[in-house]
Amino acid sequence: MKKINLILIIVSILTIFSCDSRLDVLPEDNVASNTVFNSKATIVGAVVGMYSKLQSGDLNGMSQLISDYMSDNVKFVGSFPSLQEIDQFETLATNASIDNIWFDGYEAIGAANQIIVNLPAVNLADLSDAEKAQFIAEAKFVRAWTHFHLVNLFAQPYQFSNGANLGIPIVLTVFNGSNNQDFQLERSTVNEVHAQVEKDLLEAIPDLPVSNGARAEKGAAEALLARLYLYREDWNNAATFANTVISSSEYSLATAYDFYDNNPTSPEHIFVIVNTPTDGPQEPGGSDEVYVNFYNAAPGGRGDAPFSQDLLDLFALTPGDKRFSDLSVAATDAGGNNTFFTTKYPDIVNNASDGMVLRITEMYLIRAEANFRGGTSIGDSPLNDINELRARAGLTALATVDLNAISIERRKELCFEGHRRMDLLRNNLNLRPGGGSESAPGANKVILPIPDDEIVNNPNITQNPGNF
Repeated sequence: MKKINLILIIVSILTIFSCDSRLDVLPEDNVASNTVFNSKATIVGAVVGMYSKLQSGDLNGMSQLISDYMSDNVKFVGSFPSLQEIDQFETLATNASIDNIWFDGYEAIGAANQIIVNLPAVNLADLSDAEKAQFIAEAKFVRAWTHFHLVNLFAQPYQFSNGANLGIPIVLTVFNGSNNQDFQLERSTVNEVHAQVEKDLLEAIPDLPVSNGARAEKGAAEALLARLYLYREDWNNAATFANTVISSSEYSLATAYDFYDNNPTSPEHIFVIVNTPTDGPQEPGGSDEVYVNFYNAAPGGRGDAPFSQDLLDLFALTPGDKRFSDLSVAATDAGGNNTFFTTKYPDIVNNASDGMVLRITEMYLIRAEANFRGGTSIGDSPLNDINELRARAGLTALATVDLNAISIERRKELCFEGHRRMDLLRNNLNLRPGGGSESAPGANKVILPIPDDEIVNNPNITQNPGNF
């Protein structure tokens, strides 16, 4: 396909439902929007297809991999040049992995926009107003999550300049065949992106069902808001929304750590990217999952992303921690070194491990941190929240808790799930233990460059400093 503005390519798609529940993507010139929105079956197919966009290995697995090996959780030993660039803080705008994340993210946003923009005007006898409202709310959740995900990767965090720094383009419209210039957008500020994410989520909450299987539900939007407010240091709202999710009857801490083993119905999960064997890269249109990088090479994984020594040392301070003993395996990495790997993504045969997005454990951690920083006890005390997580991990209760203790529990609970990079940056900490200026908060390449394809074809967009 001829390279034009990547955002323009992405938002010019329409989605239709195929017989095998995967999304086919066709240019606007080939399929009119009324073809997708003229029956309930194809509308449902477009909604399901929107979720399939989130199965992209670049958008999910790759982002989690990058976030943990740019930080201090992973010692990257892989041989892919594009990933080595990122690991060494030498990322170029021509990096193919970065291009794929950007492209796949805006493709998901484009699929959501088709539903948000086109569905309100649809009138079908077998499609109720409540169903329409729910589908639009689900699309707003997907759009919000994707904008938030991308701004965390391609922009400095809120703390860099109180959100006044450049974020990413906000795309809210669909391509009609002639509005090319509408998609040659400058980047909105981080504050503007966050405001749009907040708006989408708050508008989605009333129309999302309490329970919706593997799809977005009310608790997912509330949980993502809690994370957004935490990143923005809005401690009261972060604690309040986290407490709302915890207080609901929909989610609870699992008794063991078996919820990673392709168990999407676990009450631990708030929102998870479900991958099945038919979604694997060997299938036409399937997921190009990259979680195999996290798994040891011996049974068929790549062995590229073992535990860092720093993370191993942290777990060694508390022997018997089930988050290590139950979720790691000793093996040899791709470089021939004896080390340990996470078992959070165990299906390497079918490339069908599920992607963690939101789970109830994170809500306890958000509530604990926000209450501690804000001097409040919304829902419960930080000490009780942290000790509940420690109890599940087989550890003794703490007598007191401080910010460092909360940070340690957060790191051990969420390692390999893509949180660590942002946790360090938002707390003004170097991404690497004893790291130099290249991995320091605010350094040019602790964030990703805007892809060269976008820079070349979009005269209005600004590149990140130092990324050429």
